[in-house]
Amino acid sequence: MTNYNSLTISVLAGAGGDDAKDWAQMLLRMYGRYAQLKNWKHEMVSDVTVAIRGEGSYERLKGESGVHRLVRISPFDAKGHRHTSFALVEVLPELPAFEASKIQVPERDLKVEFYRSGGPGGQNVNKVETAVRIVHLPTGLVAASQVERAQAQNRERALALIKAKLVQLAHDQHAASIDALRTKVKPEWGHEIRSYVLHPYQQVKDHKTGKKISRAEQVLDGDLDLLEKAK
Repeated sequence: MTNYNSLTISVLAGAGGDDAKDWAQMLLRMYGRYAQLKNWKHEMVSDVTVAIRGEGSYERLKGESGVHRLVRISPFDAKGHRHTSFALVEVLPELPAFEASKIQVPERDLKVEFYRSGGPGGQNVNKVETAVRIVHLPTGLVAASQVERAQAQNRERALALIKAKLVQLAHDQHAASIDALRTKVKPEWGHEIRSYVLHPYQQVKDHKTGKKISRAEQVLDGDLDLLEKAK
């Protein structure tokens, strides 16, 4: 696939309830912090998606796609028990406008929902349903945008995300057509590509490379390059 300098990262909470939702937000923060450290531009597109733009950004972050597992003392457990949480990370290149225009998605395959933006933008944004969520019915793929002030712009951005997801899914599954696509990976046991342990010890393990590092808090604060240097 083409090397892109713009991408979106979506993080979807999996098994683990409130812990998993919190874990998904921790991962979003980690990618935002990494973009800051790299001096890349980044912005929240929705409450689960961050857009990043910078030289070599997609090539560096595409390997983050997959299930990420967290083990820690749960802040939501009054008894202080250890919990395991999962989140699914999706890394997609941002398709150039001319490339996105070539991908035709029938309207009948789309479920479009409008809602009030909960993000920045002031009171005027929050009073009207400017945010847009789109579901691609044949595959169950979901994309949302709430960063733009106008509903039409958010719809366009969410649709571009859907198209990028379809391109990535077709590539991953070697599918000849959109109709052949089905989502398969679930954020749960047995699918993780990386594990983060915060208790009873600190460790981040990349299951694809076998690399381990003890500075888990530093990685979660955005220093993903530590994993590249790990043995």
